[in-house]
Amino acid sequence: MKESLYKWNVQAEEETSSVLIPELDRLKINQELAPLLWSRGITTPEQIETYFNPTVANFHDPFLLYDMEKSVERIQQAIENGEKILVYGDYDADGITSTTVMKEAIELIGGNVCYYLPNRFTDGYGPNVAVYKRMIEEEEIQLIVTVDNGVSGHEAIQYANTKGVDVIVTDHHELPEELPEAFAIIHPRHPKGNYPFNDLAGVGVAFKVATALLGEIPMESLDLVAIGTIADLVSLTDENRAMVKIGLEIMKQSERIGLNALADVAKVDLTSASEETVGFTLAPRLNAIGRLGDASPGVELLSTFDDEEAANIATFIQQKNTERQTIVKDITAEALEMAREKTDDAILILVNETWHQGVLGIVASRVVQELHKPTIVLNLDKETGLLKGSGRSVQGVDLFQVLSSVKDELESFGGHHMAAGLTLKHEKLEDIKSQVNQKIIDLGMTSLDKEELLIDRVLELDSVNVEFIERLKLLSPFGTDNPSPYFLIKSNKLKNIKQIGADNAHLKCQLSEKETTVDCLAFNRGQEIHEFEFADEIEIVGQLSINEWNGFRKPQVMLTDFAISDWQIFDARGKKKQEINPQTDNVGYLVFEEKVFEKVQSRNPHTYLIKDMNEALIERINSHEEVVIVDCPYDLENAKAIFSQLNVARVFLEANVLQEHYLTGLPTREQFSKLFKLIAAQESIDIRNKIKDISMYLKIDKNLLIFMIQVFFDLGFVTIDDGLMTKVQNPVNKPLPESKIYQDYQHKIEMEKLFLYSDIKEIKQWILQQEEFK
Repeated sequence: MKESLYKWNVQAEEETSSVLIPELDRLKINQELAPLLWSRGITTPEQIETYFNPTVANFHDPFLLYDMEKSVERIQQAIENGEKILVYGDYDADGITSTTVMKEAIELIGGNVCYYLPNRFTDGYGPNVAVYKRMIEEEEIQLIVTVDNGVSGHEAIQYANTKGVDVIVTDHHELPEELPEAFAIIHPRHPKGNYPFNDLAGVGVAFKVATALLGEIPMESLDLVAIGTIADLVSLTDENRAMVKIGLEIMKQSERIGLNALADVAKVDLTSASEETVGFTLAPRLNAIGRLGDASPGVELLSTFDDEEAANIATFIQQKNTERQTIVKDITAEALEMAREKTDDAILILVNETWHQGVLGIVASRVVQELHKPTIVLNLDKETGLLKGSGRSVQGVDLFQVLSSVKDELESFGGHHMAAGLTLKHEKLEDIKSQVNQKIIDLGMTSLDKEELLIDRVLELDSVNVEFIERLKLLSPFGTDNPSPYFLIKSNKLKNIKQIGADNAHLKCQLSEKETTVDCLAFNRGQEIHEFEFADEIEIVGQLSINEWNGFRKPQVMLTDFAISDWQIFDARGKKKQEINPQTDNVGYLVFEEKVFEKVQSRNPHTYLIKDMNEALIERINSHEEVVIVDCPYDLENAKAIFSQLNVARVFLEANVLQEHYLTGLPTREQFSKLFKLIAAQESIDIRNKIKDISMYLKIDKNLLIFMIQVFFDLGFVTIDDGLMTKVQNPVNKPLPESKIYQDYQHKIEMEKLFLYSDIKEIKQWILQQEEFK
């Protein structure tokens, strides 16, 4: 048995979704999408039209944003007076695109504008007093417009005020209890505002300002809006969905030189751009430069009109992304090793002075994905004694709320319920760690409960085809609050299971049910290959995609989670023992030979000698989640007794033996004859000291020779006294199989044949045949 990582919640198909069918028919869209739309909150014909065919008419009026009119008037005034305007952005993909959109809009109406993206390592996130001071004094900046930051920049904004420089904040991050004293604050969740949609990305807010400033919608900026919105993982519903869907269409025919250059080095075709193109290819590259250094090349790339410059910057960004990938891989391995030792912590706080600060958010995400616990990953600067880093959370833990409880102990922090950045003094680490762990407990938040995974429907394997997947694409762009549909698929057989990718990190197999076979990919599940190899039936939850290669198109399942409801037996015999191990600490070790028992018991207290079976022993064994069969069950009756009552989820078969019987085999009649003749020719033989010499003389394996002597003794052919073997005169003639020792050896051969050399499926079948097995 293998439990799922997530708590599966299969959506019930609402009969009421049938009210959508007439509108779907009108749009010539397959009716089977009705339940999927209903579960996404699309419940009226009007919503269907907007969902499938959004237009600019679905964009909300930018002047509904609080302080918009005031901000536009101030920017226009600055342009009229020839004031120098600074667009102060952020170093991620949302910040880069926000900066570009705002800068281009102000340039279009004749503004004298420059921009600044803070350096993650020297400036930190958000408004920085030193930078503001330098820009005001050296660059003679007279108006500052922030994008994708600013609502927590109290100190820097106050400094600008003292110098007579107005600051217009445009942001979308979590609002602090007290807002800074800026000239204006444009935020979709402004406490005095009433904007219809509150989950715009930073670039979405910048786009709204650009629209209000220009007096028309800057359609040419929507490709950048799509990138920033997808990259920042905001809700892909309402206005965001409309902007992204239209933006992706514009991207497909984009004349933006830098974007095309970036696509070239990334080897993607923008004419078929999708949310996956942005999320997995373009956005990570824009994020990479800010993670490792100065993010300004991103703005230069997206706004340049020079082909050569675009190509050079794109190549530079590609190199940085490759460097970033290597760094992330190495740090993630170290962080996971460290995290697995902190089993009792409600929130994982991982610290290392060598970890690159720029990739800690990615590493935190990888740890959360692997261990399903909220995680904060920090770099220690020994010179300053400061810890800086990023946190990522799980569904049940509001990270912003948890960190807010210790904000007075932190040097700085910001973010939202699922992600945060923070800085703290090293000496306060243990106290803060204790407080946030306790806060999670006090608030009743928990990561111990499984995260819920909403499953759209149970799908038969023969329904997974290219045509069906093409219909599902109509629901795109997919993202937060509009995920690609998840399906639960059952398969009674897995074929061609293999590890793929660098370091065998991923899995590929084929799901099979009756006459249907479908490819399945499981990213970052390579180490779980044995779960798949030893599964008779499996339930898989995943999303569907089309694999296009060499002109062929075939469906595939992208695995998100899986479960095995039946008990499992794993083949950990021989060399496989190094690869296949129990997954929990609740393990019982079953031993059938007394000689083995003492050795195993010294290493593990939960070791049981399977000899005299009783209900109490069975109950103790069944209290474990997993058991290991350490040696070979030579005693058939004991083996039947334990396997008929064993009731655990997972069994690991090691079947170690002290002496091989099956491969050695029974002695031949000729070998018995040789030994008999030798005994007949001698008055007595010193078998205590001469057994090795006798073995060499007769050319019979030493262990086999000892067995043969024991058989002769058992049948009364010889006597043994103080190490001397003497022939019996005129013994009763008996066939060799009458010897109990001979019979036991035969039996051991049969048991070894079953437990050491049979296919694991044959062993499982034998176990299932035992009476009363559950």
